[in-house]
Amino acid sequence: MSSPPLDRLAAALDGEVLVDPAARDGAGRDGSHLRGRPAAVVRPGGPEDVVRIVRWARRSRVPLVPRGAGTSLDGESVPPDGAVAVDLSGWRRILAIDPDELTARVEPGVVNFELQTALRPQGLFYPPNPGSWTRSTIGGNIATNASGPRSFRYGPTRSWVRRVEVVLGTGERVALGTPAAKRSVGPELLSLLVGSEGSLGIVTEATLRLVPTPAVREGLVVPLPEGTALGALALRLRRARGTGLSAIEYLDRACADALAARRRAVGPTDAALLLLELEADDRATADARRRAVVGALRDGGIEAPPTLFDDADELWTLRGESGVVLDERYGERVREDVAVPLSRLDEMLRAVAAISAEEAVPVFLFAHLGEGSLHPNFGVDPASRTAQRVRTRLWDAALALGGTISGEHGIGRLKRGYVARELGAGAVAWLADVKRHCDPDGILNPGTLYPPRAPVRGSGRSRPGGGAARRPSVGATAGSGRGLPPPRRAARRRP
Repeated sequence: MSSPPLDRLAAALDGEVLVDPAARDGAGRDGSHLRGRPAAVVRPGGPEDVVRIVRWARRSRVPLVPRGAGTSLDGESVPPDGAVAVDLSGWRRILAIDPDELTARVEPGVVNFELQTALRPQGLFYPPNPGSWTRSTIGGNIATNASGPRSFRYGPTRSWVRRVEVVLGTGERVALGTPAAKRSVGPELLSLLVGSEGSLGIVTEATLRLVPTPAVREGLVVPLPEGTALGALALRLRRARGTGLSAIEYLDRACADALAARRRAVGPTDAALLLLELEADDRATADARRRAVVGALRDGGIEAPPTLFDDADELWTLRGESGVVLDERYGERVREDVAVPLSRLDEMLRAVAAISAEEAVPVFLFAHLGEGSLHPNFGVDPASRTAQRVRTRLWDAALALGGTISGEHGIGRLKRGYVARELGAGAVAWLADVKRHCDPDGILNPGTLYPPRAPVRGSGRSRPGGGAARRPSVGATAGSGRGLPPPRRAARRRP
């Protein structure tokens, strides 16, 4: 060990402290373009190790950043230079599944998809299924209040967490929430923790709510005519009776084509695609609901018959690869996440197309259409000045339409400066008071979500990726997704 404080930490733990360059480099990055240089990676052996780590960090004034799979997209799990990464990805035990109480107790490193696989033989499922569900962990899902296609019907992670055990920034182990189905004893403190991005405490165990798996859960893929008003379509489907829809998703033509080229075709590759999930208790009901969906689509001028996926999970696993295949085909880019009221969705889509055209960068779009939640991916170096203009213009447009700068990815380090713009100074001050109570020394994930505090040792800013980021190998024209108005060409600005 190069540092006496790390020597003392290693001696106190049942787990391990890693300082080799490979471990530190792996823990210094996530799904964003940001990079950090952690001083060490700690793999705690159990909850008491987490207590020891936090108490050591308080004495040593060293920041801690809890990590799972590192799939976060806004820098939530990127350690500041000199921090210690607390790696919980090895905590992958499903501790108990209770079919009577409809709950599962899990460690934070359990991968979402692995939990779903374990639940299937018991006829149960856990509804939140973010696009990264084959890789992301339950702890990370809780940290960012992750969503996914089924959030249209079932809501985000926050709706499905019943209880957590957590080590606060004080070093105290506490339990938030209750195993009971409901409780009315003051405000529910658990809600403060979900979505706090590891800045209030480190989750060591979670009790999740489950539901019985529908007998039929099928996916439908429908090609969309060019120029389809997506907001109006989503409103029509949401209002339609008897459809049993639990997801209303969208892939633009470029995303559908990239999937077909790198993985497998979801549907036709010469059009943007509507992706739906339909649930039913039996096959006859499913057939009736499918007819209701087709009828609602025809009422909106969409005549193409749907492609059927008997198992909707197969569709969502494939759709979840959208970001990966865009990485493979086009390189690094700005991967954004905004949401607006459904009645303003078409306005937001026009704003996305205008940003793409005026900044002269291509855009690739996939969306949780039924909730007005958009993931525009702009083909530009994410560390460039152009990228920052694109982001701020996008966030400004979402806020102007009554929306949010993050529908599900969280805030992290990339969006922290805009939190007060959305919540207001009073609310941010209130959140800062909560942070001070739970983490009085500011050691837990400094630099993410909350306003900056007096620096602790080693809490320098995370750096953009070393050297120039790869530029996407894409054409200069924007608006590659059908369903967006054709963009105006604009003079290319310098990054």
